[in-house]
Amino acid sequence: MLEQRLSQRLSEAEARYDELERRLSDPAVSSDREQLRTLGKEHADLRQVVEGYRAYRGMEGDVEAAREMLKDSKDADASFLRDEISQLEKKLSEMEASLREMLVPKDPKDDKNVIVEIRAAAGGDEAALFARDLFDMYQRYAERQKWKVDVMSANTPGVGGFKEVVFEIKGKGAYSRMKFESGVHRVQRVPTTESQGRIHTSTATVAVLPEAEEVEVQINPADLELDVFRSSGPGGQSVNTTDSAVRITHKPTGIVVACQEERSQLQNRERCMQILRAKLLQRAEEEQRSKIAAERKGQVGTGERSEKIRTYNFPQNRVTDHRVGMDLYKLPQVLEGDLDAFIDALAMKERADRLVAGGDGARA
Repeated sequence: MLEQRLSQRLSEAEARYDELERRLSDPAVSSDREQLRTLGKEHADLRQVVEGYRAYRGMEGDVEAAREMLKDSKDADASFLRDEISQLEKKLSEMEASLREMLVPKDPKDDKNVIVEIRAAAGGDEAALFARDLFDMYQRYAERQKWKVDVMSANTPGVGGFKEVVFEIKGKGAYSRMKFESGVHRVQRVPTTESQGRIHTSTATVAVLPEAEEVEVQINPADLELDVFRSSGPGGQSVNTTDSAVRITHKPTGIVVACQEERSQLQNRERCMQILRAKLLQRAEEEQRSKIAAERKGQVGTGERSEKIRTYNFPQNRVTDHRVGMDLYKLPQVLEGDLDAFIDALAMKERADRLVAGGDGARA
């Protein structure tokens, strides 16, 4: 039998589900596209929980019926009924565990597209080359997931690699998987420019921002400072003859974004605004979180070598994710986009943490 608080939460979910079904059949709601979309999504999110709860109650009824039959059974039937009750109770226990997990609060941003920023940190030219390796790794991972990658801005130093690259990933569940990549990534290897074969340690930072819709972030045009300039390629040479590149400064926060990948000034301006909205949404959410919990102040720290979330050790063919203590001795495959083992482990850890943090109702 379900504990009282868990049973109460499931009953509330079922009542809300029934209410949503009634509202969705209302012509006034069906004619309002925005309300229909919002209520329809909530209804779909609750369906699995409610169907599982109803199946649990049906199984409970089967157990009670079997127990009643056991009271009146003869010795020949008693053993069979006891075995059946034991199997049903085991299934009930499994169903209860499943219901508990379904009630774990979900991250509402999981279905969003993402904007990813990779920046070379400690290590000079080698850090820029490593930033390029990370970009290639995520591009290959996106291909495996059938996601689309679109470069929004890139700063390429003369040695190759990226001093900074910003790109968008579009696809189902992009944020739910990519959010675990935020942080400092550390590489240990012999650089191509190293003549004495010494191993160097360099870092690059990765920030993963959920894409923000215009309705989520209101931006006052008077708060924006717009600059235009000519796009440049590797080494700084001009790649066009018009001022199509755009830089936008958000004066209240000091956030600066620049885009030069598109052909027209208008397209680059739209790209800049897209990045700016994501950054402002992230900033607002971090400010809100800081009021209720002393969480880490940013996604990527200072980029120092000691602040790593993952280490890529070339001499040992090893990749280590320090958050879950996982070592994989298949570095080339990881750099080819084979990230699921790490991401699955981190997603499992997140679900466990959310279950603990979900309050008494989630633990009940």
